Amino acid sequence: MHVKASDSAPESRPKDWLLLIHQLPAKHAYFRVKVWRKLQSLGVITLKNSVYVLPAGDQAREDFLGLLREIERNGGDGLVCEARLVHGMQSDEVRALFNAARDEDYGAVTRELRQLSQSLKRLKKRRAAPPGLIKFRQRLADIERIDYFAAPGRAAAESLLAELEHSTIVRPRKRGSKQSVLNAGDLTGRTWVTRRDIHVDRIACAWLIKRFVDPSGTLKFVPGNDYEPLSGELRYDMRDGEFTHEGENCSFETILKRAGIANPALKAIGEIIHDIDLKDGKFGRPETAGIAHVIAGICRTQGDDEARLARGGELLDDAYEQFRRAGRRA
Repeated sequence: MHVKASDSAPESRPKDWLLLIHQLPAKHAYFRVKVWRKLQSLGVITLKNSVYVLPAGDQAREDFLGLLREIERNGGDGLVCEARLVHGMQSDEVRALFNAARDEDYGAVTRELRQLSQSLKRLKKRRAAPPGLIKFRQRLADIERIDYFAAPGRAAAESLLAELEHSTIVRPRKRGSKQSVLNAGDLTGRTWVTRRDIHVDRIACAWLIKRFVDPSGTLKFVPGNDYEPLSGELRYDMRDGEFTHEGENCSFETILKRAGIANPALKAIGEIIHDIDLKDGKFGRPETAGIAHVIAGICRTQGDDEARLARGGELLDDAYEQFRRAGRRA
């Protein structure tokens, strides 16, 4: 493997990677374990023995330099350099290694969630949230923090966890009972509350609310599911929420139904959101994969909920217009 390091001739093209190359003292085995654990927490991959790689960036530089100083204080040696791979391995191959490592992490969470889901299905009643969901959510957050290139395994783990969270939201109803359609006045000028770190269903619900259900309403994002609503607030896609998963419907479909909106273009979008969120392939619309890919990119690149909603809203505006025009021609 050959690299161009930061002390080589100046080049205008920015470097892609940050390398940490170190040599640890043979003694102090506990320190070697400490360094290994720190590297794992940063999400590094190994190119060669004791050559560790992160995508170039200010945070990666700070993390590597801090670790290098600690190595030197404990009798070791090393260097940190910016690099662009020019022989032996292409950058896309390195990115694939990062994704493979994160997919392994996501896969472990997915397997545990499936086991938990199967155990819960054997229970006839479920009155409380399954134990450990908060820990699973934290584990996913820890993996996502070091998921530098949006590994595909995240979707399955996120979907399974959301399914388990949603399964505790709706209180059991008697067979044959139906949720009533609400009057428009009941949904006007309200504050609509959901969990922070919005993803596909919550992005779509917020867009639906502001554009079609309650344009004068206010959106509010809160830290978690355990939120007691204030006067005038309605919760969606969260535990004990007024609008959430009901039966086979995702939250977007529930809002459409309860608000009494019969709009073919919105129904089409609801089918897409359903298949992305629930991963059951119920509707199989051809547009689903493309919209899922774009929304995943929005969630990956936009950390702020308002920014995710703005970008996601533009996407849904375009999709709605396309379905509306197609419906007119049909």
